[in-house]
Amino acid sequence: MRKKIIHFIFNLGRGGAETMVVRVIKELPEYDHVVVTLFPMNHWGSELQCSKLICLNLSSLFALPLAIFKFRKLVKKEDPAIIHTHLFWPTVIARLSVPRKYPIVTTIHAFITTSIEYKNWHVRFLDKLTYKLRKSTIIGVARGATNEYFSFLHLKPYHAHTLYTFVDVNRFGTGNTKPAAETKTFRVVSVGALRLQKNYLWAVKAFEKIKDKNIELHIYGVGNMQQEIQQQIEATGAKVILKGEVSNIEEIIPQYDLYLMSSSYEGFSLSVLEAMATGMPLLLSDIASFREQGEDTAAYFSLSDENDLPAKLVNFSQKSPEELKAMAEKGRQRALQYFTLPQHVTGLRKIYTEALGTAVA
Repeated sequence: MRKKIIHFIFNLGRGGAETMVVRVIKELPEYDHVVVTLFPMNHWGSELQCSKLICLNLSSLFALPLAIFKFRKLVKKEDPAIIHTHLFWPTVIARLSVPRKYPIVTTIHAFITTSIEYKNWHVRFLDKLTYKLRKSTIIGVARGATNEYFSFLHLKPYHAHTLYTFVDVNRFGTGNTKPAAETKTFRVVSVGALRLQKNYLWAVKAFEKIKDKNIELHIYGVGNMQQEIQQQIEATGAKVILKGEVSNIEEIIPQYDLYLMSSSYEGFSLSVLEAMATGMPLLLSDIASFREQGEDTAAYFSLSDENDLPAKLVNFSQKSPEELKAMAEKGRQRALQYFTLPQHVTGLRKIYTEALGTAVA
């Protein structure tokens, strides 16, 4: 009989954490997978291959006591071997509700010192308190994220691992192709939800400064800042177009000349890994997680100098196709060497085996 894992996550939008859950489940057929969410959003449909999908249907985060009660009842009913939590609220709820005989594995998806969520004192307090009450195995998606979690919260590690986010090389790892339509416009692409951490308003401001240049940005994604970003585009005349959400992004990315990410903070960006594996030259904001991902295969711009990104965009537009291709290939080889799904799954299997050994009878 297969051992059961409960994967507990906020919802099933198309973010990095959600993508990780959906793709890992497919690669671990030796386990029975139950996915539990706090809220009903689900953008995955049949791609999610689990035996059960259960939503706790919270009305809001103010219903935290109800969520603790519901999840404790659910865990007792399902009797899993492991609970694997993703993101802050599912993790806190699990720590406060799960009986000690069930090991908890928690994935930290962000560098928390730069996370907007962790700027709230109650978030830091709850995370630190619940970890002390109910120690869990911690998986950081980057070395820096793992180390920072414990140092920032002043916690002593119980069991801690770093397991890099992965890219599906069968989907994205074919290498760059020539843009579908030859054009004199230097075309830049960004992929990611339209939310505050992606810092798209910084990118719009940069494109405002170079709107006399033949350089254009297309942003793929949806989110709660769509109206604000669109208004900024219209007010500034920046050559930026919001393209919405698509399902075939692996076919779209190679049609561009440069991949741009302007995030103010990230965990370990899946979008960046996908661009690397596809074979795109990268221009990224100079933050710790991007440096760990790209090292010397990407170019970086400052988030403290408004003129740095516009200047680097113009510089990239003047590079030869050979220069861009050479840079892209370095990034692609790095992605294939360090950030693949098989590497991630092998590491996760070992962590699950270790966690099962810590279960309390």
